[in-house]
Amino acid sequence: MIRYEISHTTRYFHSDPVALSHNLVHLEPRTSDHQRCMSYRLMVHPSPSDRLRRRDYFGNHTESFAVYEPHEKMSVTATSVVEVAASVLPSQLAIKRSTAWPEVVRQMQADVSANGLRVRQYAFASTRISITDAVKQYATVSFTANRPILDAALELNSRIHKDFQYDPRATNVTSSIEDVLQLRRGVCQDFAHLQLACLRAVGLPARYVSGYLRTIPPSGQPRLVGADASHAWISLFCGATGWVDFDATNDVIPHGEHVTVAWGRDYSDVCPVQGVFVGGGQHVMSVEVDVNAMS
Repeated sequence: MIRYEISHTTRYFHSDPVALSHNLVHLEPRTSDHQRCMSYRLMVHPSPSDRLRRRDYFGNHTESFAVYEPHEKMSVTATSVVEVAASVLPSQLAIKRSTAWPEVVRQMQADVSANGLRVRQYAFASTRISITDAVKQYATVSFTANRPILDAALELNSRIHKDFQYDPRATNVTSSIEDVLQLRRGVCQDFAHLQLACLRAVGLPARYVSGYLRTIPPSGQPRLVGADASHAWISLFCGATGWVDFDATNDVIPHGEHVTVAWGRDYSDVCPVQGVFVGGGQHVMSVEVDVNAMS
């Protein structure tokens, strides 16, 4: 197990006073078979008048709060300690012997159990995932007839990493998959959305994962793209193998350096910090993330 200490701060600066604001955050890391959230704390300034913690439809931890005190600045800081298992990567033999992807689709469509339906909900278009002919054409280069699902998914992961350049100035939070395909540039959110669209275009269920990367890489290894900020990748349902994560931004299968916060159909389900406010005039937002492995 690798233990991480995480700090995520979002600051808002307004030119005029904000009369009131309502906010929703997805900042508390999940606990799962491969990860355990040991502590979590959310600090907000000015102090909220109302706060509510709950789990959303996807089982993610959320917290909503309202600030009724007039303010020109607001800061939201989440701190947590998380243990992540350093999972074993699949061998080449396991990759080649994984279930053929069309069989995974057939098995999913035939499974009408509660768990089967929970998986199947990730196989369709969603708010930010549009399935177009261009997306399907890009996907089918990797997902050829009866190819093992892990083999095909790894190739798609590598192709996106190779074909698209990481460029934080090329897109914004509202950019579409069509924009990314045309520009051939973007950030982790864009690459995850494109990857989800490709997988769903061939009928496979895949979900958007929001989280973090460790800030300082192990000795002798390159620093991963996306550290010091919220990161995004995807998780693909691979039949009997279960859910397997893929990070196209860095062309890796996460195995110890990724911390999962939340998952959903796309970014709109798991936005780290979102809200509405009255007044405020012009505003600027800044985000600082620090992820450190604890000795």
